[in-house]
Amino acid sequence: MGLTGGAGAGLRIFVLILLIVVLFLGGVIWFDYLGLINAREQLSLIFGLINKEKVVTIDDKDDVFLLEKERYSKMKESLDIREEELNKREEELEKLSVEIKQKVEMLEEMEIALAEREKSFNVRTRLYENKIENLEQSSKYLVGMPPLKAKDILLEMNDQDVIDIMRVTERIAQETGEGSLVSYWLSLMPAERSAAIQRKMALKPVEPGTEAPN
Repeated sequence: MGLTGGAGAGLRIFVLILLIVVLFLGGVIWFDYLGLINAREQLSLIFGLINKEKVVTIDDKDDVFLLEKERYSKMKESLDIREEELNKREEELEKLSVEIKQKVEMLEEMEIALAEREKSFNVRTRLYENKIENLEQSSKYLVGMPPLKAKDILLEMNDQDVIDIMRVTERIAQETGEGSLVSYWLSLMPAERSAAIQRKMALKPVEPGTEAPN
């Protein structure tokens, strides 16, 4: 009976030792999973002690901060991605800035062209107004003198100037309701010159020099 009790006690001790070893190995594996220890290094140290072999280990103080290192690595990766996005946006903004600058330059050129066009239009308008005013003054001057003298002055002009004055004279006569001297002036001129002037007036019914500038 003593032998039986001793065998049972030995079995219980073996089971407890085996349980302790299992719990120890399980704990080592769990801590290794959590990153708190390096299981391979620790087991190598234990087996080295069992085999009475001298094991040289390198003390890595950063192993305690593996989780922090991992967190820092992920944070750095995130920052790198963010930096890449910012760089891409910066490139897009620079491209947009160039496009806006080009459009501004184009608008400035258009503004200058419009200013030049307006200036040219104003010059033509003044010339037009001056010509109309001069034609009206010449017409009134000729109407106010004897027809024969007016005829002599008209004969000294070129055909286009004569036509301009006659058309202005006709217009003024229609506006004032007075009789026009144009037909009488033509009758006083030599037949060939009078015919040439009347033919040109018929070819260009619009009063020359009185068209509004474009």
